[in-house]
Amino acid sequence: MNIVKDEQITTPITPVSEVTMTNTAIAEHLSQEFGLDHENATIKPIGSGHINTTMLLKDPQRAVVVQKLNTEVFPNPEHLVENARAIEQHLTEKAAENDYALEIIKHLPTTSDDYLVKVDGDVWRALEFIGKSYSEDVVSCSEKAQTAANAFGQFAQALSDFDAQVLHHVIPDFHNLAMRIAAFNDKLEADSQNRAEKCQEEIAFCQAQFGLADELESIYGTIPLRPCHNDTKINNMLFCKETDGARSVIDLDTCMPGYWLFDFGDMVRTFCSPEEEDSTNLDNVRVREEIFAALVKGYVAPLENELTPEEKQSFLLGAKVMPFMIGLRFLTDYLDGDNYFSTKYSEHNLHRARNQFKLYQDVVAKEALLEKLIHS
Repeated sequence: MNIVKDEQITTPITPVSEVTMTNTAIAEHLSQEFGLDHENATIKPIGSGHINTTMLLKDPQRAVVVQKLNTEVFPNPEHLVENARAIEQHLTEKAAENDYALEIIKHLPTTSDDYLVKVDGDVWRALEFIGKSYSEDVVSCSEKAQTAANAFGQFAQALSDFDAQVLHHVIPDFHNLAMRIAAFNDKLEADSQNRAEKCQEEIAFCQAQFGLADELESIYGTIPLRPCHNDTKINNMLFCKETDGARSVIDLDTCMPGYWLFDFGDMVRTFCSPEEEDSTNLDNVRVREEIFAALVKGYVAPLENELTPEEKQSFLLGAKVMPFMIGLRFLTDYLDGDNYFSTKYSEHNLHRARNQFKLYQDVVAKEALLEKLIHS
């Protein structure tokens, strides 16, 4: 959701929604708020997030990342900032004790020491820009998979002594599969856009997988509640442009109480397929076993002293749940008229759903092998 990349690496895209003022007016207003040279400030879109509008604000001396927050998704942006700043502070303390080696993405205050700014009714914030870095949308090799997974493991380990209960649930029931199923059933029954007829096969497939929600419910009492990232996509980890090593874990918007199985599962979802999540080349959507093995090795290593046997056992369930649940959410949004995820064409969410269901099917088909890799 929050993308902070080297501007030389990132390809600008159309923002999530139309900006309600001219770019020049936005640049002038935000640069005054955050202490940049407003007479010489420029602004341009960066990133590939589905939710927030992310832009790079520059003057001749410095650059910062500014974001227009989607307040439909985050109705309490103050809670989002409070969570992220609490995580920032904890990681900063860990870094001072040499217990966390990655750079920490930080919120920037305004000249009046606020962290949120209203511009023409929209809510904006600023984040430090981490230069000489890049991110990837598709994992290119096992080495990078292991590097990124290890960074997310370091992040989780550094927060293992952080009280998850102090974090706000910025998106309640974010990974609540039973709730996602209920939402799907509601939108299917309403069929407000008359789209159900176009995806009968996908609807029937989803309905046949609803038992996953019962599997999840059965393990919640056996594993500890953790402060989780909750959005461990490969593009939420920055690589160092000079060394290709891990630079920073970014996008703390969805840091909430949760379970490591979801963070692991989201890595499987976003690392393991050689295709992007909206690719229609379904014949090539699959779990690359070598990438799966690399992310297990990378993620588990920093957590060896914290990970319980039950948590490790739950990772395979997470690998199944996450592609299915995201696919279900894409399909739900398609039925509802594309009100949540940004889309580029009318069947974009349907194609995303098909992509994720194909990946889920491959995880299930390779379940025995993947379980061996987890415990090897």
